Amino acid sequence: MTAPVNRFFVRQKITMMVNRYDVLGAGPDGAEGPMLAFAQQKRMAFKEQVTFYADGAKSRPVFSFKARQGLDVRAEHDVFDEHGKPLGYFRKDFTASLLRSTWHLSGPGLEAIGRERRPTIAILRRVWGYLPIIGNIWVPFVFHFDFVDTTTGALVMTSERKKSIRDRYTITVLDPRLDFRVAASMAVALDALQSR
Repeated sequence: MTAPVNRFFVRQKITMMVNRYDVLGAGPDGAEGPMLAFAQQKRMAFKEQVTFYADGAKSRPVFSFKARQGLDVRAEHDVFDEHGKPLGYFRKDFTASLLRSTWHLSGPGLEAIGRERRPTIAILRRVWGYLPIIGNIWVPFVFHFDFVDTTTGALVMTSERKKSIRDRYTITVLDPRLDFRVAASMAVALDALQSR
């Protein structure tokens, strides 16, 4: 599980009580490959927790992330391995996110900040809901995030949303210091927690 994973995909499935996420590796041809993890997020949970399993049958938990406090837009989320050992954390920067969604990501020897790639799309997404009549029309905005090292400015990770009815993302990890489990947790959080 801790072997470097440079590229993977996240697919969301919506059910009545939970959001489900398939985390898939990239095959030799670059297409979706084998399942790396399966995650579930309970809706309306007081304290946010998402557990990742080895497979869709939930036979074995392999890592998770959990909010330090409940119902807080600035909540920090810790990422844990299967034994409960901390691997890193992430948090949403609420003030900066008013105009352009911004996240802080941390792991051993790494501090990164992630923002929506296109400021114009970020503002359009916010304005759309306030426009009369058309604000009620669902538009699947395609938005991407770039995470950069806060010290060097080097690209650490990207999350690119694909055009589809269900949410699908391609995640590329460019910095070997970023543990796959932290990257996968952040990728799922970008979907599960983004609108909060």
